[in-house]
Amino acid sequence: MTEILVPTLGESVSEATVATWLKKEGEAVKADEPIVELETDKVTLEVNAPSDGVIVKISAKEGENVEVGALLGEIDASAVANDSKPAAAAAAPEVADESDASGHKLSPAVQKMVDEHSLDASKIAGTGKDGRLIKEDVQNFLANQGKAAETPAPQAVSVPAAPQRAAGEREERVRMTRLRQSIAKRLKEAQNTAAMLTTFNEVDMTAVMEMRNQYKDVFEKKHGTKLGFMSFFVKACVNALNEFPAVNAEIQGDEIVYKNYCDIGVAVSTPQGLIVPVLRGCENRSMANIESSIVDLGTKAREGKISIEDMTGGSFTITNGGVFGSLMSTPILNAPQSGILGMHKIQQRPMVMPNGSIEARPMMYIALSYDHRIIDGREAVSFLVRIKESLEAPQRMVLEI
Repeated sequence: MTEILVPTLGESVSEATVATWLKKEGEAVKADEPIVELETDKVTLEVNAPSDGVIVKISAKEGENVEVGALLGEIDASAVANDSKPAAAAAAPEVADESDASGHKLSPAVQKMVDEHSLDASKIAGTGKDGRLIKEDVQNFLANQGKAAETPAPQAVSVPAAPQRAAGEREERVRMTRLRQSIAKRLKEAQNTAAMLTTFNEVDMTAVMEMRNQYKDVFEKKHGTKLGFMSFFVKACVNALNEFPAVNAEIQGDEIVYKNYCDIGVAVSTPQGLIVPVLRGCENRSMANIESSIVDLGTKAREGKISIEDMTGGSFTITNGGVFGSLMSTPILNAPQSGILGMHKIQQRPMVMPNGSIEARPMMYIALSYDHRIIDGREAVSFLVRIKESLEAPQRMVLEI
């Protein structure tokens, strides 16, 4: 008998929630085949089968909290898979196991939701690993009235009947994921702990956009990655952090810890929630390396392959609400960090030029939320002005001035 145990979850993480069993009791498994998904405060991870055999016992049910080293289930290498159906069920109509749009067999939890709402799983887009359908996909589908879209249109009648809805369908209770609970807790702690203020400025993105247009093709040909906006912002932040070290510091007890490195977190939106993987040593990275690393981390995050190590640490954070159309916002600190930069939508606005003329320019509002306990207003405003200057004259970043 081989035990299926909760693996080491990463630094400072000692507990997880059993999210989804990918296999049932009685099913055969191969060594290293994913059999159960665990959800921690930071990531969702798969536990693989430790050996070939048959799952003879599931000890931790979906929704249960488990600690590192806890028993999840057992595999018996000598057992025979239970492929036969109970005799009592022979007379009942057989319901075939469904597959999602990517061809994966549905997990028990997803299968239950699909059956309860009479859905066609193949018509619901999956956002899990390798396109697998997860519970959140079905919940989002139902929230967007996908169920109504699945139902055949009624025959046209002369007087439309008033829509009827059962009382139980007016609300739906869905347990918060562990990641969502962690996000809520950390954001509220940041508000309660830090003396948080936000200062704003605006950036004329003309120079950056012209540089991208001029060099994007040769950049991609040489480095194998596209030239985006984020590398410009990361480089601008590195220059500003070096000039204003308090923005790159944090409070520990009654001490201020100044960091002689720039490990910059880049907020990434995933179907499970917002996570912040960290680009380490940005002071030593090229723009090409920054761009390729952002693409890699973003892909891993959306596919559920991000690791605890990818999100550990960080001295400063950048978040881009502009990709969703946000014109202005006040980002919340990523504790224990003392500063976070918010990027926003680029929008053409009429601007008065130095010669008095008025031109339409691609403008972006930027915001710096900071901890006023260690960062004074002068430092915060000057930091944001330095970001603005670097982006409006990108050659400053090359020359490090």
